[in-house]
Amino acid sequence: MGRMNDASHSLNSLETAVTDLLRATGLLLRRLRTESNPTELTWSESMILARLDEAGWMTTADLARREAVKPQSVGAALAVLEEQGLVQRKPHPTDGRQVLFGLTKDGIATRQRRTLLKRQWISAAMAKLDPSERETLIAAAALFKRLAES
Repeated sequence: MGRMNDASHSLNSLETAVTDLLRATGLLLRRLRTESNPTELTWSESMILARLDEAGWMTTADLARREAVKPQSVGAALAVLEEQGLVQRKPHPTDGRQVLFGLTKDGIATRQRRTLLKRQWISAAMAKLDPSERETLIAAAALFKRLAES
């Protein structure tokens, strides 16, 4: 009976930890979006800028696959970004039916500005922590990466 209570307690502790982790990461992501979004881009638009910055020119279908969303959603976001002058299109070099999208100079500048704002905010927030808290947070970053890649 004692083992059953221990197992039940462990499961409840894990569930509580998972809930706390999800809340904390959600709060952090929302705060980072708020601190780094002077242009009021949507989450989808921001992710597309980030993906194009990292991977270069891509088709709508490639973007949708990489972001695990519907091509129609990517297409709508790309239309907004193109209208704002942040992305541009060009014909696919080997498949005339497809179009590639890439960042414009303004798109690159917007992405860099957003990245800088995120870094500045997180650096200032981390500077308020004591050294042992910073070390714990740095160690946790490696664990977050492992979780994300599992």
